[in-house]
Amino acid sequence: MGHGGHALVIGGPGSGKTTLALEKAVGRIGRGLRPGQRILFLSFSRAAVARLAEAAKSSIPREQENLLSLQTFHSFCWDLLKAHSYLLGAPKRLSILLPQDEKALSGFKKAKPEDPAWQAWLVERERLFVEEGRIAFDLFYPNASALLERSAHLRRLVSQRHPLIVVDEAQDTGPEAWRCIELLTPHSQVLCLADMEQQIFDHLPGVGPERIIAIRAALSPLEIDLGSRNHRSPGTEIAVFGNDILTLKPRGTPYKGVSKFVYAPKNPDWKKIVRIALGVIHRRVKKETGTWAKSVAVLTHSGGSAAKISAALGAGEKPVRHRLHFDESEAMLSARFAAFLLEPRNAGNVPADVATALDLLADVKKAAGLAKAKERQAWAAALRSGKTPRAGLVKALFVLVGQMDGSSFSGSPGKDWLVVKKALRDGGQDELREVARHLDYLVAFNRGKRISANLAAEWSRNGRYVNARSALDSALAQDQILDGAEDHDGLQIMTIHKSKGKQFDAVIVLREGRYDQDTGGFVSSFVWWGDAHPHARSRKILRVAVTRAKSHMLILDPAFPACPLLAGHNL
Repeated sequence: MGHGGHALVIGGPGSGKTTLALEKAVGRIGRGLRPGQRILFLSFSRAAVARLAEAAKSSIPREQENLLSLQTFHSFCWDLLKAHSYLLGAPKRLSILLPQDEKALSGFKKAKPEDPAWQAWLVERERLFVEEGRIAFDLFYPNASALLERSAHLRRLVSQRHPLIVVDEAQDTGPEAWRCIELLTPHSQVLCLADMEQQIFDHLPGVGPERIIAIRAALSPLEIDLGSRNHRSPGTEIAVFGNDILTLKPRGTPYKGVSKFVYAPKNPDWKKIVRIALGVIHRRVKKETGTWAKSVAVLTHSGGSAAKISAALGAGEKPVRHRLHFDESEAMLSARFAAFLLEPRNAGNVPADVATALDLLADVKKAAGLAKAKERQAWAAALRSGKTPRAGLVKALFVLVGQMDGSSFSGSPGKDWLVVKKALRDGGQDELREVARHLDYLVAFNRGKRISANLAAEWSRNGRYVNARSALDSALAQDQILDGAEDHDGLQIMTIHKSKGKQFDAVIVLREGRYDQDTGGFVSSFVWWGDAHPHARSRKILRVAVTRAKSHMLILDPAFPACPLLAGHNL
């Protein structure tokens, strides 16, 4: 693609948008870049960034890989803000208000925009940024766009560094994220990659069909339509099935690489059902490709359903190793509590340490939206005033803090983390055992690697975990925003929305019956709330789910209720 102006590439899943963009990057690099210049790839999801990185390995010569900058929108905005936020009146040194801390501070698990308390929190969130330099994720885009809007010099600096900017999943850019790109278009060439049929986040403010209209108006781009070409799952009819769902054109005959496994919906034994389905899909991948699937995903319609499947896989004498993608706020705050237990303390100050422990546990409760947080805060206040509550949790914390204070940690973060988890499980309190369960999620797959590295560095400097909580927070910030994250082999459980931008050898999509209060009956979980016939939004979401698979896609299908999206399909 030798076009020198802006461009808009439209195509379905696996149609080659990324390949085309990488070819454009190779061509631009071949024409020569000045020292310090890099081609910028931007995406909303870390999974998409990881996919781009993997594709780049086979498309970009190794000696040129450092000329690509693969970032999420959040990491791009963070780079701007941490260097220049003082121009907005904020402190020169910024820190990230992580989602788990925002939930703990605000007390909201799910916010309603019309709630006066939520509006008050929005004001407080702005104050935290301007006065204390603590910035929440939701403020990244508006403040980054404000910086670029106010400073022509900054716009020139960014454009000089990035002569070509590739915007992946452009259809999902909100107004402020898109404004950041639009401000750079006078001096940077912009290539947008989009698939309107994958716009499943259009329920979010500012995300909708108008984005492509705005892109066309701002860029007057060369448009390239790749249509429904399929390079993700060649040799299968997975993409054909997804498109037939979208266009309401069931063909009535089976699709290669697509099948279903029917289960009885009354009191389903998920422990048994999911294990059988996993066996079925592994055997089908082996039969169809000659090799076993390395990566498998189970996709659900809700976080609660994902947690249910995870619990079923983890039950029994032989739990199935997997990673659950979930709202990690409680786990992150539980990890901070564990990090506190690693820190050295003054033996004569146990009540104050127990009070701190209670405050940290209160944050976990607040993130879960539970009223018990206030009780723990009250106990902490009592301890600081010289009184000792008689609550069983307080007594257990005195024992735990004393035990950790007397422990001889080894300096091996992995081993010492296990010491803390064992102490939590042996503490005789359900709440402490729940904290230990949250910690298990953080070490699943590679999540614990950066945490371990930061704790090891802390031990190396001090011979103790002096600043364990700060080391943990730094690791989590890097993991969530700055460096992205790689997709892992193995089994992963997540909602359909979390799967966007990912791809797996095999995918199981779970369909269930859910009770609909409006109709007073059970409906298919593939039909989303408020989505009337012909269920256009639901069809988009299901298409995203099925097209995550490279070799085989299986629908875990209840015998009842029937699903209008699958009517006429022979699987």
